[in-house]
Amino acid sequence: MENDFCGAKVALFIGGKLLVTLRDNYAHIPFPHVRDLPGGGREGDETPLQTLNREVKEEVGLTIPHEAITWNRRYLSEVSPRGFVHFYIAHMPAETEADIVFGDEGQEWQLMTLEAFLALDRVVPSFAPRLRDWLAEGGSSDFDA
Repeated sequence: MENDFCGAKVALFIGGKLLVTLRDNYAHIPFPHVRDLPGGGREGDETPLQTLNREVKEEVGLTIPHEAITWNRRYLSEVSPRGFVHFYIAHMPAETEADIVFGDEGQEWQLMTLEAFLALDRVVPSFAPRLRDWLAEGGSSDFDA
């Protein structure tokens, strides 16, 4: 069951604001030119956390400490039939913003409030329901160091 996943994504809160990217605008990729969260597809025999940390490092230059992860749930993938993705919530201090190094995937990154993100029209469609699941279980974007 742990090995049937195809990717991992994270809602990464930096000092209470969500780290969001804008996907590339290529017709051959899923969800071109929409807002996205860090993460991506599994490579080889990676575990979900290995996939997550490799992708986050490639995309925004950060490593997420294990203790920063506050929530995780497995969901059906919307791009890979019969596959699963792991969706994480993580909180890191505001100073982490200075360590962001944007990689070569995507057009830009920004920090925004959770409310602003949930109000977006052009966003990967599964993220709002997943964030609402987390909120329903008592999740909060507040950072408590």
